[in-house]
Amino acid sequence: MSASKKLAITIKIGSNVITNSQGFPDEQVIVSISSQIKTLRDSGHQVLVITSGAVAAGRSIYQFQKKTDTVVQRQVLSSIGQVKLISMYKEIFERQGIICSQVLVTKEDFKSRNHYLNMKNCLTGLLNNQIVPVINENDVISVTELMFTDNDELAGLVSAMMNTDMLIILTNVDGVYDGDPAEPGTRLMHTWDPALINLTEIASVKKSGFGRGGILTKVQTSAKIAGMGIPVHIGNGRTENIVIRILSGEEIGTRFPAKKLASNFKKYMAHAYEEPKGKVVINKGAKEILLSDKAKSLLPIGIIRIVGKFKKGDIVRIIDEKDHEIGLGLARYGFKKAKEVIGLKNQKPIIHYDHLYLH
Repeated sequence: MSASKKLAITIKIGSNVITNSQGFPDEQVIVSISSQIKTLRDSGHQVLVITSGAVAAGRSIYQFQKKTDTVVQRQVLSSIGQVKLISMYKEIFERQGIICSQVLVTKEDFKSRNHYLNMKNCLTGLLNNQIVPVINENDVISVTELMFTDNDELAGLVSAMMNTDMLIILTNVDGVYDGDPAEPGTRLMHTWDPALINLTEIASVKKSGFGRGGILTKVQTSAKIAGMGIPVHIGNGRTENIVIRILSGEEIGTRFPAKKLASNFKKYMAHAYEEPKGKVVINKGAKEILLSDKAKSLLPIGIIRIVGKFKKGDIVRIIDEKDHEIGLGLARYGFKKAKEVIGLKNQKPIIHYDHLYLH
């Protein structure tokens, strides 16, 4: 990357980076990362921080006196811990002359296009006013089905939303290995190559820290975001000046090169949690055209059937004749109008290419 180019960078700080051996927040790590963010800011770059660690912070100041439901424990510890965690960030950033803000989100906040745009407008406003957003999942109300898979997923969603130039995921390992790091001959992959690794096998590697936020989900998130046009880098958050070294092009950690550049809307579609309101079943010819290298919209002549009741502007699934989903799109007509033009020539697209996301 050009040193003169002003970048927008997402930095995700994992709970295994931000906590010490006792499982409590490690202030020195936040100091180190904030210092690197100061350097980036001084060079004109914008930075968004995705942080874990609220539950760990809560655990450092409160112990339950009696047996308590695990979900309630998480809610209570997070509620207490968020205060301590953001206070640490606030104090440490202030030493660097930086104002930070707290942004707590849930999976529900990504469910509708309106909520999505409201959040994007807030984050844009913070960045434009030289404020560093410190973003975390709201564990107080995020339980079971409302939870993100982990904060790596949240970091990916925010990066796609804000169209950042890079996502840096800081963890407690040096990157992605091509096998068990404990085994002789295992190598760190400086550039991600799925052909060199079996994800099924690596999922059983204990030392890689699998589970919520483990290396498997980091790889999956990183590959998905890189596929949307945003490069991703996984590195050890405790390595000295890791963020600066990654951005300077040093061969450190594991890099997921960006594959293509997608529109902001397509990035939203790729990660949308909004439930599609209906289905558009297309014929073989339309499927071949959509999946070809040429950019094409979905025309009524290629449609066989409309399923469900959707309005103009709703997200709909695109299904082939064998009921396989091939993508999502934003309907340009409601279901009644769509049924009227099925199979007709010389009609406006039911889904325009700009509002079409193919799997």
